[in-house]
Amino acid sequence: MIRSFPVRYGRRVAPGWWWSSTSGRLVAYGSGVMRTQMMLLDRDPAVVALACRPVELVWREDGKVLGHAPQLMARLQDGSGLLVDCAGRSGSSARLAERARVVAAAAEAVGWSYRLVGPPDPVLVANVRWLAGYRHPRYAAGPWMPALVEAFSSPRPAVEAVRELGDPIAVWPAVFHALWSGVLRVRLDEPLHERAVVSVARQEAGAA
Repeated sequence: MIRSFPVRYGRRVAPGWWWSSTSGRLVAYGSGVMRTQMMLLDRDPAVVALACRPVELVWREDGKVLGHAPQLMARLQDGSGLLVDCAGRSGSSARLAERARVVAAAAEAVGWSYRLVGPPDPVLVANVRWLAGYRHPRYAAGPWMPALVEAFSSPRPAVEAVRELGDPIAVWPAVFHALWSGVLRVRLDEPLHERAVVSVARQEAGAA
């Protein structure tokens, strides 16, 4: 991280650390909107690494030297990079929008991409935040993963399969981890509940 995040007293969300299941390491964030975007990137199967403010772009404009450090960076499976800046609920400022234009052009020139993102759907965020609580590998099904995949080989309410697999206290965390990691899938634009319809993700079904 080339620049740390200041602590602004009186704000509800201070800088902190996110444990990334993608890299198995802590990654810094500077605000709640950054933490949310980092969480969503951490679950994206195309992302293989995450970093916070790893680069700063410097350029000249109208005789002035300007610079900007994008808030997040993701390394993608194809080897390219994704730079991300996060706008708050009120949207991006004119200053950030202008810098976003320059950063997007620079990213495109080297085969990367850039996003200036606003707050995502609150239902999606709430669902992914719940699943993120089970992102650590200790919640994985382990030896009985084949049984978990078989139980959801056809779409069905989650609670029905959980009851078949054993003690719900032990099974639910494994189901949530499988939903986080993409082994299982469920609609995340609707509130999660025990009767939400869950199925095996396409790639897992093909492997089976």
